[in-house]
Amino acid sequence: MELAEDLKACLSRFDEATPVEVRENGDRVATIAPFSWELRGAGEKPLLSVRSEQYNVTHRILGIAANDDGRLALSFERFGKSRPGRLEFLRVEFVRTAKEVARKDFCLRLARVLSERFPDEILESLTIAPDLEHSFADNYARGILGSGDKCWALLAVPDCEPVSTSENSLTFGLLWLARVRETSRKGYVAGLRLIVAKGARATLAHLGKAVSSSIELEVYAFDPRNESLLPVDPNSFANRENWLVTCRQRESLLDRAGSEVNAIVAKAPQAVTLHANTQANEVVLRFRGLAFARWEDGVIYFGAAGDLRKKLMPSTQAELERVLHDLETYRHPLATDKRHPLYRAQPERWLEAIVRSDVTRVDASLDPRFVYTQLFTNSVSERGILDILTVTTSGRLAIIELKASEHIHLPLQAADYWVRIRHHLEQGNFFSSGYFPQRQIQNAAPLVYLVAPALRFHPTTGVVLRQLSSSMEVVRVGVAESWRRGIRVVMRQ
Repeated sequence: MELAEDLKACLSRFDEATPVEVRENGDRVATIAPFSWELRGAGEKPLLSVRSEQYNVTHRILGIAANDDGRLALSFERFGKSRPGRLEFLRVEFVRTAKEVARKDFCLRLARVLSERFPDEILESLTIAPDLEHSFADNYARGILGSGDKCWALLAVPDCEPVSTSENSLTFGLLWLARVRETSRKGYVAGLRLIVAKGARATLAHLGKAVSSSIELEVYAFDPRNESLLPVDPNSFANRENWLVTCRQRESLLDRAGSEVNAIVAKAPQAVTLHANTQANEVVLRFRGLAFARWEDGVIYFGAAGDLRKKLMPSTQAELERVLHDLETYRHPLATDKRHPLYRAQPERWLEAIVRSDVTRVDASLDPRFVYTQLFTNSVSERGILDILTVTTSGRLAIIELKASEHIHLPLQAADYWVRIRHHLEQGNFFSSGYFPQRQIQNAAPLVYLVAPALRFHPTTGVVLRQLSSSMEVVRVGVAESWRRGIRVVMRQ
């Protein structure tokens, strides 16, 4: 069947739909009711005309990109352009959710605010349409602000989104900046302007210290009440809480737990490790990375699947034995049931346990005598920190950031840790807190190792890393998919 005939059949499904939303290249251009169209010509490049009182357009159609009950996406020929455009028709009742309406409304308000805040610059484009090919979802508005031969990449978070979306915005902002620099023909791209929620200001001011000095970074907090932009001073958050846990605190807590936890460790000494949580004043017991028990104020609680509420008493001792038996059976490198929940749970914690046991598996130059985790009493972000701090045999600090699966924020999570470690190194806090005893530490910025299965690095990892500080020296270490049976490095770059 020729394209023209296919297209007629697809368009006829919208004849009874009122209204129909029209989008060109991701931007909504009109809502038509009733939907009126005309198709001229046969063959493989028919002409499609769509008309209403507010919108008239004619495009030469090249193909059908998508077609379902509520959406039709077409590619069309653009004069003087090698890449085709995209024309979409959507039944409003199927696609205009409350969140989408709020996001579109934000874009309209943002355009007005930008014209007031930057009167000498022109908003050359603004879209919130998803672009999955380049890892952009529809929760970030992306645009370009231009003035003469200079322009800025712009990324904004709608005020209907949670604060976490703003806290993660720098990753997508750097990706958008790279995209603009790659495709823009408007001259010099100075840098990135981020517009976020007020609650994310401290996080972004902190992470901004890891961005390359070649990038101008401006962060603004959007005030929806006054519809204004408040510039964020990165130095205004310098006194945030970010205290090191002293080795004395950690050792004191482990000493208090003493024989009570050691008796459990003795049941599986190759698999069970102790983790002192000074903030919660507890010691967590993990079996190949999976928490199964905790000590708190002289009492041990245990359980399965993270529910550690069963109190250990003579009457429940047998239950603890069963938990350990199940862990040894199903959370074992050679377990036959690879789909069992105990085998699949918290893979990054399992990978962390393997690396902690011998960091030379990551790099032979690392010193296995000094391996620290959970160094901070208060982190800038609320993510679960799986970083390891160690040192090379020459005395340079080394950070190991672990991921067992593809994660787009891996570079920025490593940068978060790197900025804090570098700060404490410059302040001399590691020595005063009891770390690296009798070890001379270099003043050089810490090394960073990103460790993950070789095929599990997100495709954008390299793009983001290239836009971070040149002082942040990063080594990507890819391990074999069979890492549970032992780490084997198959890629290093």
